[in-house]
Amino acid sequence: MESLVNQDTLVKFYKDKKVFVTGHTGFKGAWFITWLRFLGAEIKGYALPPESPESIYNIIAPHVVHASVNADVRDKEKLQKEIIDFGPDFIFHFAAQALVRRSYNIPAKTFDVNVVGTANVLESLISLQHKCTTIVITTDKVYENKEEQNPFIETDRLGGHDPYSASKACTEIVVQSFSKSFFNKDKFEDHQKTIASARAGNVIGGGDWNKDRIIPDIVKHLKDGKKIPVRNPNAVRPWQHVLEPLGGYLLVAGILHENKNLSRSYNFGPEIEDHLKVKELVKIAIDCWESGEWLDVSDADQPHEAGVLKLDINLAKKDLNWQPKLDSKLAIKWTIDWYRQKKVNLYDFTLQQIKNYQSL
Repeated sequence: MESLVNQDTLVKFYKDKKVFVTGHTGFKGAWFITWLRFLGAEIKGYALPPESPESIYNIIAPHVVHASVNADVRDKEKLQKEIIDFGPDFIFHFAAQALVRRSYNIPAKTFDVNVVGTANVLESLISLQHKCTTIVITTDKVYENKEEQNPFIETDRLGGHDPYSASKACTEIVVQSFSKSFFNKDKFEDHQKTIASARAGNVIGGGDWNKDRIIPDIVKHLKDGKKIPVRNPNAVRPWQHVLEPLGGYLLVAGILHENKNLSRSYNFGPEIEDHLKVKELVKIAIDCWESGEWLDVSDADQPHEAGVLKLDINLAKKDLNWQPKLDSKLAIKWTIDWYRQKKVNLYDFTLQQIKNYQSL
C-alpha cells in the first residue's frame, strides 16, 4: 500500500487554500505551518507566544509566510472574529495545555483551555458562511486505560486518570456534540461543515523543548554530558516522529473536505509491533548520539502516568490509505539528527526532513 501522504496529493488539497491553525507557535504547530506553506497554503495562526526562546517556532517563523495572532483560545470573541474575518477552508485546532504532569498543578486551567477552547473554535463555525473542514487534535490518552495490553480502537470507551487525559476525553465529547447538534452530515448541504478528531501517539521530533518530555530531557543531558534521568523506563508508548501524525491530519482533512461520511475520530501511531518501552527509546537515542548513559529515577510517589498505552491504526489505514513511513529507530534517528544541527541550519533541515518524508 502506497501512502497518500505525498507532494502531489497534498498540493491538490492545500495549494491556495486558507488554513487557520490554532497553537501554531507550539512544537507540532510550527512543523505543521512549515509543511502547509511548502504546499502553497495561505496560513493564519492563532496562539499564545512561544514559552521558550529556543522554540522551533522562533526558528522557522522568519522563513514561513503566515499571519500570526497572539491570543488565547479562551477569548471567544477574539478567536471567533479572527476565524470569521479570515474565512478559512480548513481549521486545525492544536492549541492546548498538552502536558500530563503540568495538568496536576493546573487542573482547572487544563480543562478550561482544552475543553472550553475547543468549544469556542467549533462555535465559530456556526457563523461561517461557507464550506469548511475542521480537525481537532486530541491525544492517544483519551481512552479509559486499564493497561491490559490491548491496543485501543476509536470506538473504545473514553476516560482519563490525570487531568490532561480527562480534559482531552471531554474534548472528544465536545466534538461529538457539535458534530451531531450543529453539523450533522445528513444536513451537510445546509451547513457545509465537517469535523473529525485526531488521536496521535507519543510524538517526538526536532524542536521539542517542552518540560517533562523525554526527548528534550535526553538531548539536554547528552549535551551536558550527564546521565539521562528516566522516570518510567518500562512504560510502553506508541512513539512516532512528528511528521507521521501531521501527515495524517493533512490527509484526513483533505479527504474529509470531499467526503463528509469520514467525519469521525482517527488514531495515528506506529505499527503494533513497533511500540517501545521508554528505556528502549533512550538506548536508541544514545546510540544515535554515539555517547551517553541513563539513570532510573522512578519514584512511587510521582504523579500517575500509564504504564502501557498502545494504539490500533487500522481505521486510518482502511479509510485514508495512511500508514507510518518511519519505524521507531528511524523516527528517533531523524529526531536526534535535528538536534545535532547548527542553529543556522535548522530551518533548512526542518524543510528537508519534510521533503524527505513526503518522498518515502
